[in-house]
Amino acid sequence: MLKTTPFHERTAALCASHAWRRWAGYIVASSYELSHEREYHCIRAAAALFDVSPLYKYLVRGRDAARLLDRVVTRQVARSQVGQVLYTPWCDAAGKVLDDGTIARLDETTFRMTSAEPGLRWLEANALGLQVQVEDVSESIAALSLQGPQSLALLRQLGDIPPLKYFRLARTLLRGIPVEVSRTGYTGDLGFELWLKAEHALPLWDALMDAGRNYGLQAAGMLALDVARIEAGLMLIDVDYVPARKALIESQASSPYELDLAWAVELDKEQFVGRQALADEKARGPQWQFVGIEIGWTGLERLYADVGRATRLPQAAWRASVPIHSGAEQAGYATSGGWSPLLKKYIALAHLRSAWAKPGTELDIEITVEHRRKRAAARVVKKPFFDPERKKG
Repeated sequence: MLKTTPFHERTAALCASHAWRRWAGYIVASSYELSHEREYHCIRAAAALFDVSPLYKYLVRGRDAARLLDRVVTRQVARSQVGQVLYTPWCDAAGKVLDDGTIARLDETTFRMTSAEPGLRWLEANALGLQVQVEDVSESIAALSLQGPQSLALLRQLGDIPPLKYFRLARTLLRGIPVEVSRTGYTGDLGFELWLKAEHALPLWDALMDAGRNYGLQAAGMLALDVARIEAGLMLIDVDYVPARKALIESQASSPYELDLAWAVELDKEQFVGRQALADEKARGPQWQFVGIEIGWTGLERLYADVGRATRLPQAAWRASVPIHSGAEQAGYATSGGWSPLLKKYIALAHLRSAWAKPGTELDIEITVEHRRKRAAARVVKKPFFDPERKKG
């Protein structure tokens, strides 16, 4: 049976669309209104509030907590500072990505790890011989993501927000409610994530919505988030990559190098799961690259004009494998994409063989026009598509 989040009593009342979807065994809103458009524009022009409680959350505590995490992820956890948040993938022994998430250092010996897939058994299996405790706090910790250019001003109406650098965390009180605030998010914009005990969920939601009236705050669902994260060039598990545990054949799995995460692989660590395979791959170079694609408007318009139609754009971001070609050869495939209302561009995230992955490379992407497969001109571009100064400034 599907579960509901600690905020469900409020989100259900707001969900006029009755459009729900599954996420990690929970139900969450796809969109609150009949269209996700206003929710998206609030992310970019005002403030949007997402219920992200379904994330798996683990507390890792004890003398060897940092050693355990350094065993399983590719980043240098032991070197992190209290109050720092690390984004990191973790891999199997073949160097293929199992999952990606964040690790927040709450104090010298306590960390909170978030993931998209269940990871308790993986952590416990790698904790053998270490003095460490791993606790699944997925249900006891509620989480909200407050995103958009007005997010900081809104939070300051509720309490004292200490100066936070990008990917840093601090404890504070919001209307008297104990909250951990991290300057993180999944939209590529200025934003914060709020972590709190589940019993305080509804009072915090009410406080945010009350203060948010003066800042254009809108509850937002997964459809709006999908558009924003594609603009930010952020990958999504089970959509943009197949986690190694679910790969039916070897070629379905991807390494961090193939997912544009070379910066998150720190081979100077003494040892971690997949280290040797990743060192070997770095030496020879990855076969694939994860890139941004812009689909040319002129060619797209021509394809529709040839059949007497105005150009048709998807109403929501799409999640599908779409072939990309270079002449007679298949260069790779797109995994998600859509129209960016802010950038006024048709964009996609794609896996390309390294020979075609250089920014500026001209390619063709398959497009269905009136039930026929056509090709539209596209080119490789750097990610992210949207990267405002306010995100980190």
